[in-house]
Amino acid sequence: MSVIIYRRHEEKQQTGGCFNELPDMGLSISRRCWLLGIPRTSIYRTPRSKPPEKIEYEEKAKKRIDYWHTLMPYIGTRKLKSLLNEVDQIPIGRDLVRKYMHEIGVRAIYPTPNLSKPSKENVRIPYLLRKKAIFIPNQVWAVDITYIPLRRGHMYLTAIIDWYSRFIVGWVLSDTLESENVINAIKEAIAVYGVPDIINSDQGSQFTSVEYRCLLKSLKIRQSMDGKGRWIDNVIIERWFRNLKVEYVYINEYNSPNELNAAIKGYVEDYNSIRPHQSHEYATPATVYKNVFQLSSAG
Repeated sequence: MSVIIYRRHEEKQQTGGCFNELPDMGLSISRRCWLLGIPRTSIYRTPRSKPPEKIEYEEKAKKRIDYWHTLMPYIGTRKLKSLLNEVDQIPIGRDLVRKYMHEIGVRAIYPTPNLSKPSKENVRIPYLLRKKAIFIPNQVWAVDITYIPLRRGHMYLTAIIDWYSRFIVGWVLSDTLESENVINAIKEAIAVYGVPDIINSDQGSQFTSVEYRCLLKSLKIRQSMDGKGRWIDNVIIERWFRNLKVEYVYINEYNSPNELNAAIKGYVEDYNSIRPHQSHEYATPATVYKNVFQLSSAG
């Protein structure tokens, strides 16, 4: 179960097409812009594309940042800058490293001050898994998004894992970081495996969006969210992403989204059904996930 979703960020910026499709109906330019939710100034300009050399530099830097972060997720911008400068021979400053980290959705995982204070910008969602006994599939799912480099360009992988069995119940590959991708992945997973009791995530904007929260509420799924700066709260899916990248992504260079999609599909199938998992006495995630339901139906 997988799909590749294409929605280039550059296309979203080209608002002139949408503006022209809206019937005039005697509406002023300001009114039409307001109805479309776009800045008025955007219809008078043509977005400038980045020079090829700048795009190549940016993608190379982001790939190496993601690589070093996966191997050493505790290092910050200072050490990443040093590694990129000295090991990869990429001239870059800390501000640009910080910008690229934000764009690909990674951050150093170390305790920061005032962790008990709630974020002013984000919706307040409690973390429901602290000291909670998780003993059956579909009790808790974890969802997250990670950056995946291509030979030229990159994609974003949304994956959902069953917390108890470590079974991957769904994933979607996309070229944007939009909440729609998460929603599609969850809908597909539920269509095949049923509705979980809880879905846990980090504090990303995709998981605080109105659409995401409404979907979970409509399905009577309880939403759980990591504490601020608490990467360990969603460690199950974080570890799976790390294994995927180290074992499949970094040792290969995928030329296209379709090629990457096929590779991830193969990895998920092997991980779910062939690879034994230590936490379940070396049974596969698929065996652990399905056996519980088979025993229940037999009883």
